[in-house]
Amino acid sequence: MANLRPALPRPSPSFDLAGRCGACAIRELSICSVLSANELDLLCTIISTINFEPGHTIITEGEPAGDLFNVIRGSVRLYKLLTDGRRQVTGFLFPGDFLGIALNDTYAYSAEAIEPVQLCRFPRRKLEALLAELPRLERKLLGTTAHELAAAQEQIVLLGRKSAKERLASFLVLLSDRALKRRQPASPVDIPMTRTDIADYLGLTTETVSRTLTQMRQEKVIATIQRNRIDILDPGGLIELAGGTIGN
Repeated sequence: MANLRPALPRPSPSFDLAGRCGACAIRELSICSVLSANELDLLCTIISTINFEPGHTIITEGEPAGDLFNVIRGSVRLYKLLTDGRRQVTGFLFPGDFLGIALNDTYAYSAEAIEPVQLCRFPRRKLEALLAELPRLERKLLGTTAHELAAAQEQIVLLGRKSAKERLASFLVLLSDRALKRRQPASPVDIPMTRTDIADYLGLTTETVSRTLTQMRQEKVIATIQRNRIDILDPGGLIELAGGTIGN
């Protein structure tokens, strides 16, 4: 069932960024990676940090798109509510990922914190005003938008053409690949989201997700270390099950 509770009040921002942007642990993964030190100083004049506890709403579909965000710590679920009240999870974000790009004046999806999350917040109008002075950042944002469109196309293929096992294998390959991009081990894979989140993302039932994970364990493709941590025992076998890697 979709979470229909009202959005919780937003936490107050923290303006303690002075001197920290240059030493940011995820800078090379974020949109800021293309900026020189002087350009970064200019961007930092409009940035604040903001924190959310698990389950708190970050943005809501249909609200004015007043801010954009970069994930510094934690993980975020993106979702849309269907007309019948069901929830379709459309993606997950991790440190270095960008959040809030809108093609019009309202957010096209909702976002919630899965675990404690810290974000850099960019007021949209102030950021747009800076882009003329930061052309490399503008190109990076265009690339991020193109990347989101490509990920949406991959999701269509995932939901429309693959079996339950192929979908789940593709999802694990995706998480493994994204961990590598964050310079973390490809295995074990951390799974901060719930089985219901995974089911809503893959277009499956929670029972099917659990049953398919059990099958993969029995086939010794994976092993469960903890409920939210999976060891990939046979990377080649997992990729074969997935029908190839999923770019994201």
